Amino acid sequence: MDVSLDTMVDTLKAAAESSRLRILALLSRGDLTVSDLTEILNQSQPRVSRHLKLLLEAGLIGRYQEGSWAFFRLSDSDAAREFVVGLIAGIRSIDPQVERDLERLSAVKRKRQERAAEYFSENAASWDEIRSLHVPDRAVESALLALVGKRPFQSMLDLGTGTGRLLEIFAPLYRRGVGIDMSREMLTVARANLDKAGVTNAQVRQGDIFAPPVERDAFDLVTIHQVLHYLDDPARAIREAARLLRPSGRLVIVDFAAHTLEFLRDDHAHQRLGFSDRQIGEWLNEAGLDLETSQDFEPRGNSEAKLTVKLWLGRDRRLLIADPSNGNQSIKIGEVA
Repeated sequence: MDVSLDTMVDTLKAAAESSRLRILALLSRGDLTVSDLTEILNQSQPRVSRHLKLLLEAGLIGRYQEGSWAFFRLSDSDAAREFVVGLIAGIRSIDPQVERDLERLSAVKRKRQERAAEYFSENAASWDEIRSLHVPDRAVESALLALVGKRPFQSMLDLGTGTGRLLEIFAPLYRRGVGIDMSREMLTVARANLDKAGVTNAQVRQGDIFAPPVERDAFDLVTIHQVLHYLDDPARAIREAARLLRPSGRLVIVDFAAHTLEFLRDDHAHQRLGFSDRQIGEWLNEAGLDLETSQDFEPRGNSEAKLTVKLWLGRDRRLLIADPSNGNQSIKIGEVA
């Protein structure tokens, strides 16, 4: 961390307390509420809140609101996260206090998974009906992985994250992942799924796809998976997504090709009956992105009541170049002619 001596001393003071170090170790394994931490640490809420306040002031953790709940996480700053990870890396996992914390954390995560399972069971019939109309999700996921490639990157944002599946499959590639969804129920599902998969480098937050609670020019990969057809203004969502990309960043959209299945509008709240390549290409162009490729995934069988899944990849036109006068740090340049 590139900070002054006094700031470093204050930061170390904030972390150098047993309960606060335990909190940092727990948050390194996922986002938690005050109630979660109170249960795990077996401490009063005012005491836990005091510890969190000091860690927030030191910039070691972050806070975000989700309805009436407040979630806490490690800081979004790469430097702060690396500092915390370095601090807790030396703590012995067989330490009795750490073992008890992890046991209670597992209990908290089991409760999340139970709530997620209940929500899934209540909505399974509706989702299964739509899934039966198109190719299996695994086929699309395999294509996504092939398209994005195997090269690691810094950050990913999944807009309308739903179950958190894309954050899960890309977790080995990114250092930091964020998922945004308006539904608290779906966020419960996503957290349970990420916990179950052991994904600790991603977090999910409640937010509007038209005003995501994240910084701009910050993500190498942004994904919008089966979301646009629910929106009354898909073009605006694409413009907002483009603003979140770093120069040369990629936007991946998965949705349905144009179709005529009106019952999806009536029974499943679809605002749009799919999209054409031309439509998506125009919206990407207006947002300052180039459409690099599109792929089709035809449904099985010959029934007319089927859906073709489409995958579109757009790339930010801005480039990053090395600045030799600034220690070879990357700088932005404008759009390519």
